[in-house]
Amino acid sequence: MAGLNETSSLVKEFLITGFVGFRDQESRRYLFGAFLTVYLFILVGNIALIIIFLSDRTLHTPMYILVCGLAVLDIAITTNTVPSMLVLFTFEYRVVPFAACFTQTTFWLGLCSTEGFLLALMAYDRYIAICSPLHYPNLMHNIRITKLMACCWVVGFLCAMVTVVFLLRLSFCGPNQIIHCFCNFVSLLFLACGDIQVSNYAALVFGLIVLLIPLAFILFSYMQIIFSVVKIATAEGRMKAFYTCGTHMLVISVFFLATCSDFVTYRIPGTSLDTHIMILIMQNIFPALVNPIIYCLRTKEIRKSFIKTLKNLRIIKDGKES
Repeated sequence: MAGLNETSSLVKEFLITGFVGFRDQESRRYLFGAFLTVYLFILVGNIALIIIFLSDRTLHTPMYILVCGLAVLDIAITTNTVPSMLVLFTFEYRVVPFAACFTQTTFWLGLCSTEGFLLALMAYDRYIAICSPLHYPNLMHNIRITKLMACCWVVGFLCAMVTVVFLLRLSFCGPNQIIHCFCNFVSLLFLACGDIQVSNYAALVFGLIVLLIPLAFILFSYMQIIFSVVKIATAEGRMKAFYTCGTHMLVISVFFLATCSDFVTYRIPGTSLDTHIMILIMQNIFPALVNPIIYCLRTKEIRKSFIKTLKNLRIIKDGKES
């Protein structure tokens, strides 16, 4: 707490500067237009998934509850960062109070951690459905899957808050300029005064926990699924199981590849600062952008429900009326 009190008395606010090489007005205008367009696509796609789920009772099953929960999480992750980035691109720089910057960092860490655990839960759901189909109704009913999703949120934010507490124990007595597009852990850590080794190790440990534990669980689940699918007698049954799991694996791959790319690039010498910034931004927005597309293109039930919803809203006409 002593570190927190000292920090509050020394640094009152942080200055967010954005990209190093794109600070001129024209570049910021292009960035604003590009990220605003992407953000609107993210909102439309994920809100459409949520509306489809809420309006179609046949989708009120554990698998689609998880899909809806992922859509909510994707909206939250991008809303935590993109609107503040749009303000930054409008005014060239942005002044953020000390508490607000750490709040954004906590939500950024917590929401991304929660998504990793939620994807592991989705793998567990498919594992039970394929490897123990007779026990699935008892093991993965709607109430239980909702409780497990709540646990993902709790564990994700606990990991985030513990990590941020280690950061708050440091003092901030020097520069307050964050060369990034939003407040994040690494940027704040490099601004801290004194020995940051303990906080750096703590961040690394919790980062590996929220990355490797879900990933190891996902790989184990899908190895078991593959062994079970191979034993299915009919080719049609094997294809159906692989197709269903393939959708989830595609979503999982997008998230973990985006996350791992951020870890890797920070350890590659010679990588420009703007590249680091862009990769971290893509880690936040790319999964949220492609997840609705993946589910709508590869999930027949969601496609049918989407078309049915459009017909009910009279956006498209029934074939008989055409």
